Amino acid sequence: MSSSPIPSALDANTQTFPTLTDAQIARVRAAGRVRSVERGEILFEPGAMNISFYVVLSGTMEIVQPDLHGERPVTTHGPGHFTGELNMISGRRSLVLGRITEPGEIIQLAPDQFRALISRDAELSDVFMRAFILRRLILVQRGLGNLVLLGSQHSAQTLRLREFLTRNSQPFVYMDLDLDSDAQELLDRFHVQRNEIPVLVCGGGHAAALRNPTIQQLADRLGLNANIDETHLRDLVIVGAGPAGLAAAVYAASEGLNALVIETAAPGGQAGSSSKIENYLGFPMGISGQELANRAIAQASKFGAQMMVARGVARLDCDKRPYKVVLDTGAEIAARAIVIATGAQYNKPRIENLEKFEGLGVYYGATNMESQLCKGDEVIVLGGGNSAGQAAVFLAETTRKVHMVVRSGRLADTMSRYLIQRIEENPAIDVHYHTELVNLEGDAQLERVVWRDKSTGESASRNIRHIFIMAGAMPRTEWLRGCLALDSKGFILTGRDLDSANGSSPWKLKRVPQMLETSLPGVFAVGDVRSGNVKRVAAAVGEGAISIHMVHRALSEVA
Repeated sequence: MSSSPIPSALDANTQTFPTLTDAQIARVRAAGRVRSVERGEILFEPGAMNISFYVVLSGTMEIVQPDLHGERPVTTHGPGHFTGELNMISGRRSLVLGRITEPGEIIQLAPDQFRALISRDAELSDVFMRAFILRRLILVQRGLGNLVLLGSQHSAQTLRLREFLTRNSQPFVYMDLDLDSDAQELLDRFHVQRNEIPVLVCGGGHAAALRNPTIQQLADRLGLNANIDETHLRDLVIVGAGPAGLAAAVYAASEGLNALVIETAAPGGQAGSSSKIENYLGFPMGISGQELANRAIAQASKFGAQMMVARGVARLDCDKRPYKVVLDTGAEIAARAIVIATGAQYNKPRIENLEKFEGLGVYYGATNMESQLCKGDEVIVLGGGNSAGQAAVFLAETTRKVHMVVRSGRLADTMSRYLIQRIEENPAIDVHYHTELVNLEGDAQLERVVWRDKSTGESASRNIRHIFIMAGAMPRTEWLRGCLALDSKGFILTGRDLDSANGSSPWKLKRVPQMLETSLPGVFAVGDVRSGNVKRVAAAVGEGAISIHMVHRALSEVA
């Protein structure tokens, strides 16, 4: 692994590493305290929680990343420079070490003082937030996260861990045991057997190996939820961190509500696995679902919302208020109001051997990570909606041929016109209408598929090793049965639609339910999980934002 520093051009970047003006420094000084520092003094280390924010007045400090071979230089801060990246607003553990190299003076702000400063000073907030986002991007791009993942492209669990780390913007270095000659050295160093992969090596000089961890074990090891008090009564708990849930978090926190977001896997939802969204307002060049989610997370964190990841919700204790969200760990989180934004998951078609090949040729997202696995190959995209269309267009850039397998006879009912035009004009995309997959074949990995033309009844076998499934959707509402009224497909009924619940309304209060309110007062449903939803990112964001106005009204009833 390289130990080279970040190129000097990055240090000169006035947005990533800006120099504060005298007026800006004066405002920071008024919010914190000035103190002297000596050469060699360490201000923060990797793994530290709730670290302070620093501005250098005189002297210098270096930012380095301890790794298995020593330290990797990141940057050097001189007078007018400031420390920090996204962990300053998320409250998560530090990824780097800050050490004084020339004595001088610094301004120090405790985390609460820093939050108070950016909440009232718009100019400084813009400067800091822009720098923090760009700095995290640098850490991710260069794998400066004190974490090495040793795995194989033939391991489904390796893919799951890579997806989790990537979608949580956690910097890491990936070493493929089948391709990287240095990987065996690390396996020998930590006495790891190949049947124990994937392996995560965490830490620098005191590194430890985590063998074939679950997503929950990985999150715990990285301390992603370490700053969350599960016993605290919240104004609002938001279940789900897709576009709807993240929008609700941004508006709730910006309006002073104590908000906690709970996400089973990683933020972004189905949209987070989209390679490019081109019809979202304000982004004429398009934006990836992951980038949109990352920006929303930073925005919500800036206003004080907290996010719990890799935690499933087992059930809702709805007998009395405050309601309690019961996690799969057994922990109970009390909330005065709840927004449910759990979205929908792609249906798993009834295909023989489907589960055997999940992560081994069968995928439920089309991002850069998956596209690297099938570069130059033929692939199948199963589905005819917008997500399938976006995946087909994206994969056509790097694969030899994309076969879209569509059960119906057209795309127009479920897909935006601009995507249909892209697909029709792309010679690398073939659309197979009235077609379904009937069998998957292979040993350790997917090797062949069989599809059938429903019009003719003829079946064909193709040597295709990659399938992207994006067909249909089912809501994630099993944990709500017995508490909320659902429609026949399991989507949550809200507002006036409650009148259609089993022929009579389950609503018990004298007032009418609010537009996004469920059959349980103070509990709201937004986005794809809601019955009658419009399956568009913009619609989900709008519902998430609107729901907070309704949350305020509901909270006033129990104040």
